[in-house]
Order: sequence, then C-alpha cells, then structure tokens
Amino acid sequence: MGKRKKKNRSRGGMQAVTLCISTTLVLILLGLMVFFVLAARNLSAYVKENLTVTLMLGDSVSVNQARMLCRDLYRRPYSHDIDYISKEQAQQEQCAAMGSDPSEFLGFNPFVATVEVRMKADYANRDSLRWISKELRKRPEVTDVAYQEDLMDSVNDNLGKVSIVLLVLAVLLTCVSFSLISNTVRLGIYSRRFLIHTMKLVGASWGFIRRPFLRRAMGLGLLAALFACTALGGGFYMLYRYEPGIMTIVTWEELAATAGSVFLFGIVITAVCSYLSVNKFLKMTAGELYNI
Repeated sequence: MGKRKKKNRSRGGMQAVTLCISTTLVLILLGLMVFFVLAARNLSAYVKENLTVTLMLGDSVSVNQARMLCRDLYRRPYSHDIDYISKEQAQQEQCAAMGSDPSEFLGFNPFVATVEVRMKADYANRDSLRWISKELRKRPEVTDVAYQEDLMDSVNDNLGKVSIVLLVLAVLLTCVSFSLISNTVRLGIYSRRFLIHTMKLVGASWGFIRRPFLRRAMGLGLLAALFACTALGGGFYMLYRYEPGIMTIVTWEELAATAGSVFLFGIVITAVCSYLSVNKFLKMTAGELYNI
C-alpha cells in the first residue's frame, strides 16, 4: 500500500513537472509574439517619425525669422521635432561630403537655409502631408517644401503588411498554445478520473471537486509564467548588451506589458483548460471512464 502511494505521488510529481515545463515553453513563445507585436508598433512609429519634410527658406530670411518660424512650427499638432540648418551649416556639411567648396569658384554660397520637420507618426501619410505642405507653402519665409512621398508610401505599406502578418501569427500561436496546454492538463487529470468519480459518488459538489484541480493548475501556470519571464528577461538583457540602441524602440512599458501578458496567459489558460477537463470527466459515467 505504501509503495503504491509513493508510486502515485511520484507519478503526480512528474506530471506536474511536465505540465510546468511544457507550459513554460509555450508561454515563452507567446511572450515573444507579444514582444514582437509591441516592438513592431514602436518601430513603425520610430520609422515614421524619422521621415522628414524639408522647408527651403528664402535668402532674405534672417536667423531670427527662421527661429520664429521654428517656434511657431513647434506649436503645430503634426510636429514631432524640428531642426534649423543655416546656409553656413549647409555649406560646411556639403563641403565635408563632397570634399570641395563650390563657393570658391562660384563666388557665393549656393546653399539655402532649411528647416527639417519630423512629423508625428499619425501624420506621416500621403493625405496628411498634402494639406500640411499646402499650409507650409503659404508662409512667406518658405520658398519650397520637399518630402519623399514614394518612400513614405512604401514604408507605410511595408509596415502595414508586417503588422497583419504578426497579428495572424499571434492568433494562430494563441490557438496552438491553448491546444497544447489543454492536452497536457487533460493528461494530468486523466490519471485521477476515478478519484473524481468517487468524490462525485459520495455527494461532493462539482465546485468542490473542481477547486483543488483549478488551484493546482493556476499555481503551475503562475510558476511557469515566472520561469518564462525569467527566460525572456535574460534573452532581452543579452540583446541589450549586444545592441544598446534597442531601448529607442522598446521601452519599459513594453517589457512590463509583455511580462503581464505572460502571467495572464499562464494563469487563465491553465485555469480554463483545467476547468474544461474536470467538467468532461464529471459528466462521464463509470462505464465511460473505463472505455476512454
């Protein structure tokens, strides 16, 4: 009798370890998907906000007038960041890039002062830029407005496709994860199906029978989520050591959201799977329990 109890205890411990490991691996995949979706959203905003609209200023525009223009543009809802490049600065940059100074043989500085406006992500699209460029061209200081419309359309199209692919993968992975965890939980409860039937025969309510199974499954889900977050945190730390610039795209809010999603998935999925599995065996008769 003692050997049988010891054997059953050992079997139950192995099932708990198996469930914890399999759930941890699934939660790591889910956490990676959540992380990539959030990072893709930030990357999309980062790329859009680095697309610039260049304003060419007239030769008669003074530095003070240019600064007043920049100050006014900062108040606009579409402005994310603004850089003023004077004629002298433009000349220095072009001389460094070309290796020669055009003013030496032209006799004057051929470059014009410019203002580079980086748009907010919500305004970095064709329709918004059309009315923004019309508004900017009405200013007396501005002689022309230039932006790469084709590049902006290409960036928006590619980012939209990537977002759709990530969303589809996230849905598929969630379904697969639920199926894997459900099968693992069901196998663990399967070995105790006769205990469930015995408790039902002695008059225990379904809620009383389900409670320890739910508590055990949620505890294992919480433990698996902790292991998964530790693995994901270690992976992100290695990525940060390799490329510190990743923090320009991923903030602590995304990391916290990823960790919260992992814990939520770990607890909810294991609890739902355990609830459904116990209910399945509660509905069966003794004959059906022998035949499965």
